[in-house]
Amino acid sequence: MALDQSFVGRTYPPTAPYEVGREKIREFAEAVGDTNPAYTDPEAAKALGHPDVVAPPTFVFAITFKAAGQVVQDPQLGLDYSRVVHGDQKFSYVRPVRAGDRLTVTSTIEAIKSLAGNDILDIRGEVHDEAGEHVVTAWTKLVARAAEEA
Repeated sequence: MALDQSFVGRTYPPTAPYEVGREKIREFAEAVGDTNPAYTDPEAAKALGHPDVVAPPTFVFAITFKAAGQVVQDPQLGLDYSRVVHGDQKFSYVRPVRAGDRLTVTSTIEAIKSLAGNDILDIRGEVHDEAGEHVVTAWTKLVARAAEEA
């Protein structure tokens, strides 16, 4: 069953703040194999003009994807998450994510399309710091595979 087009434009409440820690940044950089010292060494980050270590560009996925859970779990939307695969991800940064940031995410359904029986859901996550400054926008594309015919 196709997702309801009337959900396009629906915005969900901001998430609780997520505090970005140095250790989380270090762990993420190690996990993705990125050895940039700005991710682990405060002095290296400061030499580049940052107040503390910064996060690799894809770090923010962890909090924006969790925030998109509000959309996915919306019972009125009717998305069958057991059939969902992650289709695409992109980011547009205003500034890097830094250790000490307290970030909130507001998710909005940007588009719903049906293609070959699959539902394609585009979610935009606007990430702001505790001062209300825009940090990054993340776009997540989810594909709900069509149910197999009996």
